Amino acid sequence: MAGIFDMAKDLGNALARTDEYQNLKRASDAAEEDRDLVDLKNRIQSIESELQASLQSGQEPSEELKSSYAKTAEELQAMPAFQRVIAAQTNFEKIMYKVNETVAKGIEEGAQSRIIIAS
Repeated sequence: MAGIFDMAKDLGNALARTDEYQNLKRASDAAEEDRDLVDLKNRIQSIESELQASLQSGQEPSEELKSSYAKTAEELQAMPAFQRVIAAQTNFEKIMYKVNETVAKGIEEGAQSRIIIAS
């Protein structure tokens, strides 16, 4: 069984060295250093907390709160640093989708095999 975990670790190491992951890491690091972006993310999290509190108390959030959330989310989505993170994340997710498809195919093929590997 340890061999499987070693292979998983090797896969993780290989994924970390892909251009897609490196681009995501750079974009995320740059976004964390962008003060305006961090401020907007903090503001939207605060508004989300207020929205959640309203809903949990059984009340409909105010129109002002909903409007504030929509406006802040729109501002965040318009920021170039945020767009770079989303684009990089999307590209890395494509790689992960292909990896997961390949693993699933391997599982399917392995399930059809009569050879049993001891754990």
